[in-house]
Amino acid sequence: MVSSEGLPLERLPGHVAIIMDGNGRWAKERDLARVEGHKQGAKRLRDVISWASDAGIKQVSLYAFSTENWKRPKLEVAALMGLIATLLPLEVAKMNEKGARLLTLGDISKFPWLARRALQKAMQATAHNSTIDVILCLNYGGQQEIVEAARHFYASLDQQTDKQKQAAFEQLTPETLYSFMQRDEILPVDLMIRTGGEKRISNFHLWDAAYTEFYFSDTNWPAYSQQDLQAALTDYASRERRFGKTSEQVQGKDHE
Repeated sequence: MVSSEGLPLERLPGHVAIIMDGNGRWAKERDLARVEGHKQGAKRLRDVISWASDAGIKQVSLYAFSTENWKRPKLEVAALMGLIATLLPLEVAKMNEKGARLLTLGDISKFPWLARRALQKAMQATAHNSTIDVILCLNYGGQQEIVEAARHFYASLDQQTDKQKQAAFEQLTPETLYSFMQRDEILPVDLMIRTGGEKRISNFHLWDAAYTEFYFSDTNWPAYSQQDLQAALTDYASRERRFGKTSEQVQGKDHE
C-alpha cells in the first residue's frame, strides 16, 4: 500500500515533530508586526495537519510554545495566548472532519484561563477521533520533561525502605525512566522538521532525539507548503534507520 503522497506506508514516519520557526522573519520581510506572522503561522498549521493526515501520518507534534518563550516580549506572549483562546475553537469542526484528536504536552497550568479553557474544550470535542493525533507542545521543554520524569520516579519510591530505593536506582533503565514521562499516548518521534533555516532542536523532544531523523527547511513556517512537507517525507523514506545495528542486520542479510 502507498500513501496519498505516493510513498510506501511502511516508509512513512508514524510521528512527525515540527519546530514551526520563521513566523517573525516572515512578518519582518513584509514590514508586518511579529504577531501577524504568528497569525499566518496558525493558518498554516491547519493546512499541515490536513496534509499529514492525507499522507497517512498518525501523529504530528508541534512546538507551539516552549518553556523559554516566556522570555519573549510580554505583548508577543499575550498575543500568542490570545491566538490559542480565539483561533483554536474555530478549528474544532475542521479537526473533527479530518478525524484529528487534540492532545497537549507540557504544563499548561500557567496559561491564562481563556487559553486553558479553549484547549480543554477542544481536547474534549475531538477525543473520539482516531485518524491523526495533533499534539500541541505548550510550555514544553525537553530538559524539563526529563527532570520531571526523574522527580516522578523518585516520588514513586517514597514508601520504600532505603534498601529497596537503592535497588531501584541500581536497576533503573532508560525504559523505566521513560515510563515516568507521561507519554502513554505518544509515539516515539521518527522525524523532526525545523522550518525557518535554523539548524538546532531548541530543547524539543530531547529524549527521542537520540534516534530521531532530522530535516531542516529554509522555508519560513507561514510559507510552508505541501511540497515542502512532501520533500521531508521523501527524504525520510530514503533513509535507513539502523538503531545501532549494521546495514546488513537491518536488511536481514546478516545471519551470524
